Amino acid sequence: MRYLYSILLVLTTSSVFAQYAPQVGMSGCDAIPDSSHLFVGWANTCIVHRGYLNIDFPALGTTTSGDSSLSLGVPDRMVVSLGDSGYATLTFDGYLYNGPGADFAVFENGFANPTNDSQAFLELAFVEVSSDGENFFRFPAQSLTNTQTQIPGSGVYMYANLIHNLAGKYIANWGTPFDLEDLAGISGLDINRITHVRLVDVVGDVNARHACFDSAGRTINDPFPTQFPTGGFDLDAVGAIHVHGSTGITSVQQSSSTFIYPQPAGDVVSLIQQDCTNGFQYLVVSLDGRLMLEGTATTTTTQVNISNLQSCVYSIIVKDSKGKKWVEKLVHY
Repeated sequence: MRYLYSILLVLTTSSVFAQYAPQVGMSGCDAIPDSSHLFVGWANTCIVHRGYLNIDFPALGTTTSGDSSLSLGVPDRMVVSLGDSGYATLTFDGYLYNGPGADFAVFENGFANPTNDSQAFLELAFVEVSSDGENFFRFPAQSLTNTQTQIPGSGVYMYANLIHNLAGKYIANWGTPFDLEDLAGISGLDINRITHVRLVDVVGDVNARHACFDSAGRTINDPFPTQFPTGGFDLDAVGAIHVHGSTGITSVQQSSSTFIYPQPAGDVVSLIQQDCTNGFQYLVVSLDGRLMLEGTATTTTTQVNISNLQSCVYSIIVKDSKGKKWVEKLVHY
């Protein structure tokens, strides 16, 4: 009877606290597709420190699948495997800053349960950032996955809605978003000038001394051991959403020449880009990456009818004929 009560307690606890965004395809998911117009750049350098095939048996060596170059540029499902406790440090052409909503997203190669879309095979990583390249600060991760039974290295699927602020919670081609606002107020970190992003593989062993913990001290359970060359977190790409300076695909300009008024906006908003004397293209994008509106202007000024949009915060992306981009926040009431 006590054993049955324990099972019911675990299931009830998971249900009560299943409060985070669910897997791709489920209502409330905040994953960002790799094709999203929100992305204005991708990581262009990466240094990988390989982790173990099995951290309990270091003599087996480290993972060997992929190399650091496979984490650069747009997601393509070509990955570098970090192994147990391995980590990768990435930089961008420019620096990340704290804008509205997510500021960057991390892509892994997880895959859905073929019989239950709400579950997926996931391998997780902590995410850390630095504004000086030396001192790194970790996003406050949350893991509510049951820790009484070890998730084995293959054949078992996880629920994304039990996980928050851990890279790898979504299936391939969908990025896990991270908002620098979560790290506001930390001494030694400038969230408006992030120079480095670091991914640190989570060792999901719930029984050993190598176990990893979330920000509340809970053990994190993910597939273990994954004793093969592709073991551990598989890094595909890191996409930048809010960047100052040029990026790998265009240059993202600061907002001195772009104006949106009134703010907050009602049914119609005026959009001005003073540098685009021959006109420009504009896109209105939701914070989860969906294209809501698009159009073109033939001069430096245009008016955009947003009356059909829900009251929310959006991004407006302005692009000139040479591919240069400007990104601004739009508040619609």
